Amino acid sequence: MRSERAALALAVSIAVVAPAQAAGAEGLDGRGAVYATAPPMDETVNGRILPRIEAQLDELATAKSDMTLDGVRVFDGHDRFLPGKIAVGMAYALLATPRTDPRFAAYLADFRSLADLTVDQPNDTWGIYYYVEALWMLKKAGLLDQAVSAETLAKLRIKLDWRTFVRPDLTLIDLPNNYYGVAFSVARLRNLLGWEDGQASERLLAKMLDHYGRYSGRFGFADETDGEGRFDRYSVLLIGEIAQRFIETDTPPPPELKVWLRRSVDLMLPRFNMRGEGFEYGRSIGAYGETCFLEVMTAAAKYGVLTPREETMAYAFSSRITARYADFWYDPQMGSVNLWRHGRRTDDYRGLNRILGENLSLGRQYIYTDAIWNDLGFKGKAPDPAYAGWLRALPKRTVTWFAKGEYDRLLITLRDGDWVIGLPLINGGAGEHMTNPYFPAPFSPGLLSGVADSQAPNLVPRLTLADGSALMPLAFFKHVQVSGRGAITRVSWLQTELDRMGQKAPVADGRLSVKTSYSFSPGRITRTDEFRPTAGPVELKAVDLEFGSYSGGAVIEGGAARFASGGVTSFKVDGLDGCASEPFASPEDGHTPVGPLASRIVCKSGARRLTGPLVVRWTMTYR
Repeated sequence: MRSERAALALAVSIAVVAPAQAAGAEGLDGRGAVYATAPPMDETVNGRILPRIEAQLDELATAKSDMTLDGVRVFDGHDRFLPGKIAVGMAYALLATPRTDPRFAAYLADFRSLADLTVDQPNDTWGIYYYVEALWMLKKAGLLDQAVSAETLAKLRIKLDWRTFVRPDLTLIDLPNNYYGVAFSVARLRNLLGWEDGQASERLLAKMLDHYGRYSGRFGFADETDGEGRFDRYSVLLIGEIAQRFIETDTPPPPELKVWLRRSVDLMLPRFNMRGEGFEYGRSIGAYGETCFLEVMTAAAKYGVLTPREETMAYAFSSRITARYADFWYDPQMGSVNLWRHGRRTDDYRGLNRILGENLSLGRQYIYTDAIWNDLGFKGKAPDPAYAGWLRALPKRTVTWFAKGEYDRLLITLRDGDWVIGLPLINGGAGEHMTNPYFPAPFSPGLLSGVADSQAPNLVPRLTLADGSALMPLAFFKHVQVSGRGAITRVSWLQTELDRMGQKAPVADGRLSVKTSYSFSPGRITRTDEFRPTAGPVELKAVDLEFGSYSGGAVIEGGAARFASGGVTSFKVDGLDGCASEPFASPEDGHTPVGPLASRIVCKSGARRLTGPLVVRWTMTYR
């Protein structure tokens, strides 16, 4: 019976997703489809995403500890959120099934057996949150006692506790700041389950809001560090996550939440597009860079932060993000979301060992945001056909400040035709400053990308000194100026210290300073770096710079690389000895969130004694 039900569920999931892509999708290529129109969000979630999750859960219920997904043993002990993700996935599948459906009783039994199976397995932080959310969903539906045995529930009450990752003084135990929202949610859900009083959740709420206010400063975006200046996807997403925690626990939000939420909305709106693509820089992007927009915009719609027109367009973009997940991110050959195979790469901490958990957590985001849009009156509604015209009227240049003070942090967003180009100056704090998805370089989906965890000097010069020190202009931005006239945007800044590579956090090295400037015009980007020694001559061993491109057929002619295919048409570097087209040391070195880079241009100079300015300039043209 079990194997027959699993086979039936898989057959149903295949049948409902048989179309290669959503209706209205055009031009499916290596970066996904352009959605001239998109199906209603609810249609994609219930017709394509949920059946796939149900098929995976049916397989899990059959195979249990022996389950594999795309050849990966899912219970290998390395996904420390997995028990919670299984619980919340099962809860959504169960509650989406009519009680008269024979599958309902089977899902109820499956939840009970899988809870017994996983109760003693590692389950940390986010996994704790997912699990208590699942239990609260079941309790509200009057199913908790049927779905979980008394013995297992007693164990869960002890194990599912925010105190496992928060100290008694309410400081986080070696975790980034977005975990305050996780801790608050766990405490609030434990209170709703009757496991503790409300004092802890109130204290954690106050701590979370105080911390957010303190380190978001006057611009309203969360610093990922304690004031060291790292502003990435999480900085924009965090207030959306916090808002979702209020929504799911039916807790009235404080007034400042809507103010902060609007700041994230203002950053995101100018980045909407026809493909459903999301953040292009920083960590945890790809599929999660898209659900970031989904979570923030859904929360903003729920709390009335959007104008009626913005709400309509946010739903149109959310429907495209959802269709893209079903079309682009799901790989039928793998039977899974694909963040890792066929030239795709994500951050090491989100490795292939988490394959089942990533399917369940991503699917959950689409399911619960869809439920909110349905409640707002969009169930079954086709996205507004005026969306494409609305995109064309968006501002061509937007500047979003994150911090001003000793160092400047900001994001410039530009729209050039169908390209959305970002220039992030966001790179402070420990952990990521040497990885090129955080470099102060232009990024654009399908055009310009970093490589997760890579330290290659992509589009930013690296200076190696005679003593072996490697210095790069990555973290200490001062006096940033942004100006625009017509279709031309100019950006400049000064760094009186360079970042010495090799340490976990940025280390200021004052032997060289640099003035950097960018010029953006239609189809062209130019970057100029003018390096100067600050206290006498500096002996350089080498200077190098790379460009990893989606464009193929690179030929070096007259000091410039020209490409036969792809969005970038040419790349020229001045100030170095020369450039060559070289293969990546390993294929993985050219893998990006959406697929492989096609070319690697390497530019170098040898040893020299620097007594005056060194000017390195590159110019890129694109279609």
